[in-house]
Amino acid sequence: MSSSDALSEPRMSELRPAPGAGSRGSSVLHGLELVELKSAVFDDCRKEDEWKVILLDDYTTKLLSLCCKMTDLLAEGITVVENVYKNREPVPHMKAIYFITPTKKSVDGLIDDFISKSSSRYKAAYVYFTDTCPDNLFNKIKSSCARSIRRCKEISISFFPYESQVFTLNVPDAFYCCYSPTLENSKDKDAVMEAMAEQIVTLCATLEENPGVRCKSTPSDNASRLAQLVEKKLENYYKTDEQSQIKAKTHSQLIIIDRGFDPVSTVLHELTFQAMAYDLLPIENETYKYKADGKDKEAILEEDDELWVKIRHKHIADVIEEISQLLKEVSSKKKAAEGKLTLSGLAHLMKKMPQYRKEITRQVVHLNIAEDCMSKFKANIERLCKTEQDLALGTDAEGQKVKDTMRVLLPVLLNKSHDSYDKIRAILLYIFSTNGTTEENLDKLIQNVQIESDSDMIRNWEYLHVPITNSSAVQQQKQPRRDRSSEETFQLSRWTPLIKDVMEDAIENKLDSKEWPYCSQCPPTWNGSGIVSARQKPKGSYQDERRSNARLIIFVIGGITYSEMRSAYEVSQTYKSCEVIVGSTHILTPRRLLDEVKSLNKPKDTVCIKDE
Repeated sequence: MSSSDALSEPRMSELRPAPGAGSRGSSVLHGLELVELKSAVFDDCRKEDEWKVILLDDYTTKLLSLCCKMTDLLAEGITVVENVYKNREPVPHMKAIYFITPTKKSVDGLIDDFISKSSSRYKAAYVYFTDTCPDNLFNKIKSSCARSIRRCKEISISFFPYESQVFTLNVPDAFYCCYSPTLENSKDKDAVMEAMAEQIVTLCATLEENPGVRCKSTPSDNASRLAQLVEKKLENYYKTDEQSQIKAKTHSQLIIIDRGFDPVSTVLHELTFQAMAYDLLPIENETYKYKADGKDKEAILEEDDELWVKIRHKHIADVIEEISQLLKEVSSKKKAAEGKLTLSGLAHLMKKMPQYRKEITRQVVHLNIAEDCMSKFKANIERLCKTEQDLALGTDAEGQKVKDTMRVLLPVLLNKSHDSYDKIRAILLYIFSTNGTTEENLDKLIQNVQIESDSDMIRNWEYLHVPITNSSAVQQQKQPRRDRSSEETFQLSRWTPLIKDVMEDAIENKLDSKEWPYCSQCPPTWNGSGIVSARQKPKGSYQDERRSNARLIIFVIGGITYSEMRSAYEVSQTYKSCEVIVGSTHILTPRRLLDEVKSLNKPKDTVCIKDE
């Protein structure tokens, strides 16, 4: 295709991932996106010994940073990374890759670079949109700079790989849009639902899955509404020919859940390393700041840090013991190496020293995090944890039923060392445990703790269909729990997120089909009926195939907690034949969620999910 007719041809939608992209790996989501970008973008415009510039917008900058490093880009012949929104020095002898979202702001940035042939910033443009480009923007490009564009493709990458088994849609505003009464039945909410459904489909496409889509039927209709949208868009996506033949459902499930499904897990103090660190320490953008040798330092908590990945889901007590042991081992190795006085021994030491330095640095970072967590835990949190666990489970550490929940709660409320957020979290757990309290009792609690200005952090949970007062129209049945009495746990970490029960029940085909209905006809392997036609494989073969190929994808509307993320890894480890992937609109900490809940009944002039 010549440069002059690149946009006169039908637009190419590079939605299918590269062959083999769906294979398993230790970092499945990060690896898949890198493979997809390489296939759909970098390989498409590769030319030996020719360097290129890549232009990104804010959305694709974050997305690319999560799955690529500068060394990866250099390997693909990219020498400069620029922001499409900003003024840049022209480089007319180089070609430019535009990896951007199909929004007016990003398209205007592209057009500005090629207003006229004589003033073009680059030699030519290869344009790749993360989603379908609206006709009005596509036509605007055609009429403005078609001659300069060598490629124009729409690729399907609209999710963010947060961890190897965790993804987000990076739309925290979706919490307000989905749960605020001010936007109920509004066009804003409709638009957010449509956008989320599109993004979830891109995840399924990248994984090469056409899963059976199901949701929790009550109490909110958000999950059902989103599930129906996703099923419809999956149908449209997998139409493969003119007869509208649809790709058969794969042996995987996609389960969509409302945030109000498990409010307890959102406010409990967690004592596993990652959850505890993000709850208690000021970690922002995955960056931990600390002091070492009298200097301010920073460390990024990422998938490339093998020690972080190894210990992040362990209990804080185990983490401190393990890191201390590792430091002792490295120290002893170093001393042993230093004891060799031969030339060969010295050379060996010089080669090994950088490795020791890197190893020790990471261990020191995580020991710092653990000690920071423990200092806060010993100061205030330890006393809270027993109360929280007793309220959440309704039983104490000995398994005895808690008879008077208010008596359990009062010591926390009377303790002046606890801040208002901790007291609100305890009050919420008390209310969740009783499935709502009286209006009179709630008023007394709010007044006595002097949290009138933050009372909406409690009251607004009703917008998530969580009962707060007995007079509320909201009703919610207690979820039956799996028996975990035989599992070994720490006394202050007895609670198991409800999502883990759902994961295990889904894999074992124990989810009630009325309570968790499918949005369409589902594979026999997932419907629990075992009914197959005479031309199909017998039930045993189907179950074998499901066990060897299955994925379980769980999406939570309105944020996911670190304890729920951990559950995905734990279940995948237990059921090794089924890979569990979890995702949400964004990642939650208890403090962040309470702030978001507080804002639900406030007016919001504009709701922006992506740049327009």
